[in-house]
Amino acid sequence: MIDWKKYLIVFLITVSLFLSASYVSNYFGERKIDQLKSIQDKIAIDILSSETQFSLLSELSCKNISDSVFSGELAELGSKLEWSERNLGATEEVSYLKKYYSLLQIKDYLLMKKISARCGVKSSFILYFYTTAENCSLCEKEALVLTELRSKYQQLRVYSFDYSTDLSAVKAMLQIYKIKDTALPALVIDDEVLTGFHGIDELEALIKKSFKLQETKPEENTQKSN
Repeated sequence: MIDWKKYLIVFLITVSLFLSASYVSNYFGERKIDQLKSIQDKIAIDILSSETQFSLLSELSCKNISDSVFSGELAELGSKLEWSERNLGATEEVSYLKKYYSLLQIKDYLLMKKISARCGVKSSFILYFYTTAENCSLCEKEALVLTELRSKYQQLRVYSFDYSTDLSAVKAMLQIYKIKDTALPALVIDDEVLTGFHGIDELEALIKKSFKLQETKPEENTQKSN
C-alpha cells in the first residue's frame, strides 16, 4: 500500500526548499540592483561636479585640480555589473545600468582628456572594445592584460565597451574608429587602433610613449610664463 502521507510530506518539503531558495536568490539579486543604482547616483553627481570644476578652470589655477577629479566608483560599478550579468542574466535593469555605465565612461574619458590638455595632467587612455566569450575567445585574455596594466599604472585609464551595447554613443565610437565585430578585441591608444590580442609588453611600451607625449605640458608652461 502506498503511503500517500509520506509522499505528500516529502513533496511539501521539496516545494518549500525550492521556494526558499528562489526567494533568497531574488532577495540578494534585488539588493545588488539597489546597490548598483545607488552607485550610479553617486557617479552622476561626481560627473556633474567634474563638469562644473572644468568650467571653473578658466579662472582657477591648474594647481587646484588633482589627478583624480573623477569618481573612483566607476571601477566598482563595472565589477558589480560584471557580477550582475554573470548571476542575474540580461535583465532589463542590468541592461539599463550597462548603458548608463557606458555613457559615464565616455563622459569621464572626454572630460579627463580636456583636463589633461588644459593642465598637463599626466594620463594615458585606452578604449577597449569587446564582446561575449562565445564570440571572442581572446577578449577575456585581453581584459586580464589590461587589468594588470591598470594596477601597475595608476594614471592609466581604461574604458571598456561591449560591442553589442545598443547605445548611439557607443555606436558612434565604433564608426569613428571603424571597429568591426570580426576584429575583436580592439584597442584605441592615442587614436591608434589595434585589433586582435596584444600582450602586456607591447601595450606597456605604448602606454609609456603616451605618458611621454604629455611631459612638456605646453599650456601649463604658458600659464607660468604669463
